[in-house]
Amino acid sequence: MDPTALAAQVKAWGRELGFQKVGIAAIDLEPDERRLLEWLAAGRHGAMDYMQRHGAKRARPAELVPGTLRVISARMDYWPGGADPEDVLRTPSLGYVSRYAVGRDYHRVVRNRLARLADRVAAAVGATGYRAFTDTAPILEKALARDAGLGWVGKHTNLLDREDGSWFFLGEVFTDLPLPVDAPVTAHCGSCTACIDVCPTRAIVAPYQLDARRCISYLTIELDGPIPVEFRPAIGNRIYGCDDCQLVCPWNRYAKLATEPGFRPRRGLDAPDLAELLAWNEAEFLSRTDGSAIRRIGHARWLRNVAIALGNSPRGDRRDAALRARLEHPSGVVREAVRWALEASR
Repeated sequence: MDPTALAAQVKAWGRELGFQKVGIAAIDLEPDERRLLEWLAAGRHGAMDYMQRHGAKRARPAELVPGTLRVISARMDYWPGGADPEDVLRTPSLGYVSRYAVGRDYHRVVRNRLARLADRVAAAVGATGYRAFTDTAPILEKALARDAGLGWVGKHTNLLDREDGSWFFLGEVFTDLPLPVDAPVTAHCGSCTACIDVCPTRAIVAPYQLDARRCISYLTIELDGPIPVEFRPAIGNRIYGCDDCQLVCPWNRYAKLATEPGFRPRRGLDAPDLAELLAWNEAEFLSRTDGSAIRRIGHARWLRNVAIALGNSPRGDRRDAALRARLEHPSGVVREAVRWALEASR
């Protein structure tokens, strides 16, 4: 098949499989590699040692998958609807879960669709080399999506699109086919600094620069151990991730409800009661987060986050009883968070 015709067919197949947009990128990421290495040298990756371990390989697709010539980048909307995020954030008895995680784990959904897309390409052209990824390998996926014309990287470092905002997942198919590449889109953040101004912990230290060590998503998901006390009040009732920079972004007024049913809220995770969450034993945690991205942080880290959120809520018999019930938890990290919450003056 003619490469141009094949590229058009790939995009059509992607839409049939539930992706809202598909583009094709070259694999030259030299400027992004330089910025990555500077970010790592500054220590802004915090305890995410895997970022340092893979280093420049993230910016070199052909080293990750030998023979790679192009990257097919795909986007899938995930805005779940459900409880209003602002209402949840204003209600201290509730826990806020990042909207990407209130439904089914995106890794399974997106990667399965990407594999089906790659299979269609292989069936059309015969033997070909490819690998499908969605946040499952050391890849600069936002840079590749930008180069594939799927959006621009905003000041909050998320990918943005004028028609769809930023509530979408990304996935990639590395291929050895010499497909024609798409043109990057122009940036449209302008003079807006809403995302920088709203960040509770001032993690966006400058336009297009994120210090993960200050980011609530890092603190509640990636960090294993006590959350630094200096950031705890600013975390509020956010128990898994943070969406503030996306919630305030003007471009997200164009965001569309996810067409994938699996991304809709499940098990009340769009507005859960904090005291009830702290009472979950490990079996309940595993059961209620089955098929969810939340499960990866484990029960102890979950309880740590919930305890800190309760420490940021007003005192009350129900709140204090829920916390006292965890004072003897086997995890020292959980016990410390519970003690801090009980001593917090609210």
